[in-house]
Amino acid sequence: MPVYAQIILLIFAFIVFVFLAMYLGGLGIRRLCFKIISEMEEARAFSEKRAVKLQEDRQNIFRVGTKNLRPRALNVLLSEGLVIKTPSGKYYLDKDKIAMLKNNK
Repeated sequence: MPVYAQIILLIFAFIVFVFLAMYLGGLGIRRLCFKIISEMEEARAFSEKRAVKLQEDRQNIFRVGTKNLRPRALNVLLSEGLVIKTPSGKYYLDKDKIAMLKNNK
C-alpha cells in the first residue's frame, strides 16, 4: 500500500476514534443524568423544602483513575433547568420540566 494511502487511512481512523470517544462520553453523561433524576424522584425532591444534597465536585483528592462524570451531568441538568439549586447548596427537581421530558420520550 502506498505511503500516502496509509497516511490518509491513519487520519481517517483517528477521526473515527475521536468521534466514537465523544459519542460514548455523551452516552455516559446521559445515563448519569437519568440516574440523578431517578435518585431525586425517589427522595421526592420536588420542592425547596425537600431538596437533597448532591455531589458537586470530585471526591478523590489524588485525581487518579477514571474521570467522575457526575458533576458534569449535574451541570447539564442545571443548565437545562431540570434541576434547581437552592441558596443552601441543595438541589430539587422542576416538576413541570420533568413531566415535559417524560412526555417527549
